[in-house]
Amino acid sequence: MSEKLSKYVSLSEVTHSDNAKRLGISNNPTPEHLENLKTLSVEVFDKVREFVGGPLFISSGYRSKALNDATPGASATSDHSIGCAFDLDCDRFGGKKNSEIFKFIKDNLEFKQLIWEFGNTAEPDWVHVSFKKGANKKQILKAVKRNGKTIYEIWK
Repeated sequence: MSEKLSKYVSLSEVTHSDNAKRLGISNNPTPEHLENLKTLSVEVFDKVREFVGGPLFISSGYRSKALNDATPGASATSDHSIGCAFDLDCDRFGGKKNSEIFKFIKDNLEFKQLIWEFGNTAEPDWVHVSFKKGANKKQILKAVKRNGKTIYEIWK
């Protein structure tokens, strides 16, 4: 059985990566990153999960530095690679819409960064959220594609 990080999150759930397996890359967090994952799980995921009232999919969790470096489009300074970010998606299990969890996080939780990831004006494809003790600046962005490149705009 995988180590529980919080009431609703297991370590295997947030470290699973088909890409890491395919490339033979370790995706085990350092002790510091493990503590970050526990904090993120308790302070953000569990609260969003309670709001949703059912299962909530983590489409991207922890990425070791080596895995992050091997992930196309991943930022070199990604909070995923220090255990401080999850990408959440309600589409897999239903219960709520991604726009509803975005609004819930924005209006009710502490966070470092919240990103409406692609989609359209009514619904993001998924929601990126990061949490880092002592560094929660509540930055809100929207990711869009322009000329094949991802652009992050300030949320309005």
